[in-house]
Amino acid sequence: MRKEEKKKLIDTLTQQLTENNNFYVTDIAALNAEDTSDLRRLSFKNGIQLVMVKNTLLRKAMENVDKDFTELYSTLVGNTAVMFSEAGNVPAKMIKEFRKNNSKPIVKGAFIEETCYIGDDQLDFLVSIKSKDELVADIVALLQSPVKNVVSALQSGGNTLTGILKTLAEKEA
Repeated sequence: MRKEEKKKLIDTLTQQLTENNNFYVTDIAALNAEDTSDLRRLSFKNGIQLVMVKNTLLRKAMENVDKDFTELYSTLVGNTAVMFSEAGNVPAKMIKEFRKNNSKPIVKGAFIEETCYIGDDQLDFLVSIKSKDELVADIVALLQSPVKNVVSALQSGGNTLTGILKTLAEKEA
């Protein structure tokens, strides 16, 4: 690979690392061609960009970004694939699903919203992390809950009041 090509790859990786707050560093080396194609299709279906990278180029790209990736440097050994995603838990869920039939991909590390997670033993925790949209939905549900209770109480009280007035009106008649 020529120096210009390496520079172009480093620039592309730097841009992806800058634009994405969530990515996983994984090992998919032992997958055969069919399984790799299945993983790529599943990644595309889940909105995950799967990129095979050279460790030295990824490290140089990480050094170019204004985020602290130093904890992930130790994971840059062997074959490396990077999974970029909008939501932090989507790649973990996809990996867990894919592993029902395969032993790979192995999670070397992950960078989720300014936090580094190292090791494959973090997979279950990464699956449980809520995405930004899920957190917003939880907050909206919590905010709506008291309002729904008040509206419900007013509606049921109104029905009771209407029933009492109707009963009194029938008594007078």
